[in-house]
Amino acid sequence: MKEMLKIVRYSAKLWPYYLAITFFVVVLSLLNLATPFITKGLIDGLTTRYSGGDVKFEYFLILLGLMFLANLTITLLSNVNGFLGDNMSAKLNSLLSNRYFNHLMSLPISYYDNELTGKITARLERSITTISTLMQTLSNNFVQFFLTTAITLVVIAIYSWPVALLLVIIFPTYIWITHLSSKSWQKAQEGINKDLDAANGRFVESIAQVRVVKSFVSESRELNFFGLRRKSIERQTKKQSAKWHRYDVIRRVILNLVFFFIYFVIIYQAYQGRYGLGTVVLLITLVLQAEFPLFGSSFIIDALQRASAGSKDYFEVMNTSADIKDQEDAKKIKVKDGKVEYNSVDFYYNKGSNVLKDISFIIEPGQKLALVGESGEGKSTIANLLLRFYEAQSGTILIDGQDINSVTQNSLRSAIGVVFQEPLLFSGTVRENIAYSNPNIKESEIVSAAKSANAYDFIKKLPKGLNTEIGERGVKLSGGQKQRIAIARAIIKNPKILILDEATSSLDSKAEAEVQQALERLMKDRTTLIIAHRLSTIANVDTVVGIKGGKVIEIGSPSELAKAKGIYAELLKLQGLAKTEEGKAKLKKYDMA
Repeated sequence: MKEMLKIVRYSAKLWPYYLAITFFVVVLSLLNLATPFITKGLIDGLTTRYSGGDVKFEYFLILLGLMFLANLTITLLSNVNGFLGDNMSAKLNSLLSNRYFNHLMSLPISYYDNELTGKITARLERSITTISTLMQTLSNNFVQFFLTTAITLVVIAIYSWPVALLLVIIFPTYIWITHLSSKSWQKAQEGINKDLDAANGRFVESIAQVRVVKSFVSESRELNFFGLRRKSIERQTKKQSAKWHRYDVIRRVILNLVFFFIYFVIIYQAYQGRYGLGTVVLLITLVLQAEFPLFGSSFIIDALQRASAGSKDYFEVMNTSADIKDQEDAKKIKVKDGKVEYNSVDFYYNKGSNVLKDISFIIEPGQKLALVGESGEGKSTIANLLLRFYEAQSGTILIDGQDINSVTQNSLRSAIGVVFQEPLLFSGTVRENIAYSNPNIKESEIVSAAKSANAYDFIKKLPKGLNTEIGERGVKLSGGQKQRIAIARAIIKNPKILILDEATSSLDSKAEAEVQQALERLMKDRTTLIIAHRLSTIANVDTVVGIKGGKVIEIGSPSELAKAKGIYAELLKLQGLAKTEEGKAKLKKYDMA
């Protein structure tokens, strides 16, 4: 329930909708009582007429007119109320979804290292649906059910207190049984949700990696994994449904017994001459009207339990704290020269097993530094620390003398350009991807960046040029084309500092030459940290840093380290063996293409 109270607080800004809906619900509750009383008046009038009394026909016309107007008003107000409810639900969906997305974007990279994309999206869809359904049900029905029940009981009590007493007894009994069944349902739903998250997570992953699945002929294996999870969900749903319907039989049997006694009392009292036919019809109509909120209360309780389960999923994400936060007095970073310093930096993912130990080096403004070492030695982690995707446990990283922990994350990342190992593009147009850092940039600047990245020639040949849709993750482009689009995107950002994680994928000689030329243009006059995968790139840098066991074991210019007996010297020796299987294997160990 704590989670649901948070949802109510979140939706406080929707109070005009709640107020309007409550007003219409009150009016509708009162109007719904009109028909039973008008029906009583019609029957009493006819009874009097049959008994020889003087009842004019105009009396019946007036009552029929009033009934028509009441029903017409109910129809109009119900639809207005429904319209308001739908709009409120849509706004609540947007509100909760935006909060969820905003919070996800604030979470550190470490969160995404441990969560499946499909699980994250499935939780959002499931939780938002159940929560918005509950809020709409409560706003449309709760007040109406409460008022209708209260007014109906008062009116019935005036005519027959035994009937009212029976109804007072059945309401809490029915709600209590419904609560028990819903609680059992919720407990079972938690297990179902776990399997749903696993199934949806793998589903999204399989679709995203469909080329890998097909190339390894693993369709049946993926289907089997998905099918097993769905089978588990099926079994749990069967048990859940069986429990639910057992409770439903119990509550409906009790309900039928109570209503049997209610109708018995009404008919018996009428038989004894306590009231006439019109009153009998009124009481029966009111009792039938009382059944509606009674049954409706079970839907509200069910919706509450479902939303409670959904809100737990929602707040499991929302309560995940952003481990990396800006300091209260954090300022925007000011990058003039772009000097980068790592001073005695230690880092670990899991306490007790350091990934990096005492990392220290300097990249002077406008210079290029390449990190070399075996796979898994922490080269990418060093780059990620500069972006504050992770936070060092000790030591400092400075940019132009400013500790990156003392500046805002947004200003820090705005000052650094990144070209990832795998060019990560979005679905959309070429234009949108190049201008990702500045959507309002002039077309002339987009064209200039594309030309600098050796991309404009192939872009002109695309069906719609810059406006060509490239598909999810850029699947309609070749590897070399995607890399050049990513380089153009970095050029548009125009950063003082650049992180370049070289692509390891093989390109044809022409494409590789074009990419390399584009990278040289991009790195010119920029402080560049390179995670090197090509010896040709390392040969042109100012400084090479060798990493082994999470430590810096050598540092110097390429010419200096070529004469030493370290990692770089070994790589140069392996270059001559690159065409042999042994040479290829050893180069691969160093992430060298």
